[in-house]
Amino acid sequence: MMMLAAGAFVASGDLQLAPVVMAAFFGAIAGDQAGFGIGRTASIALIGWLRANPSRAKFLDQAQGTIDRRGAPAVFLSRWLFSPLGPYVNLLTGAAQMRWPTFTIMSALGEAVWVTIYVGLGFVFYDNLGTISAVLADSVGFMTSALIALLTGYALFRRKRAH
Repeated sequence: MMMLAAGAFVASGDLQLAPVVMAAFFGAIAGDQAGFGIGRTASIALIGWLRANPSRAKFLDQAQGTIDRRGAPAVFLSRWLFSPLGPYVNLLTGAAQMRWPTFTIMSALGEAVWVTIYVGLGFVFYDNLGTISAVLADSVGFMTSALIALLTGYALFRRKRAH
């Protein structure tokens, strides 16, 4: 909502575009870095406990392998397309020890898309700000729900095939 409103203020001439975009972009990056850092720091004790047991260590290795293979696209897409999942992805990728440069690059690319879309929509639809914010909230919620449903279905399918 803040970026939509900021885009509308830019369209009305009350704010300038460059400071709005820069503040939104760097604020989002700072939030992502904080979540990643919390996940990384909080996981130190947890990783030691997981590694103490061979079956838990195997699970941890699988999780870290998944983050290594699919973590970068997950970070990118959770910045803008599945934004409600963003904070959780930050914590999980930090906890799974994703490489910090990879996280930062994918986060920055995703946030650039997010800021461009939301500030741009606020600018274009500043007369209908309430309507566009409702539509965006509904569509992001729908996309996130659909992703969760698809992942759950996939997990159930794999589990059934394994049995």
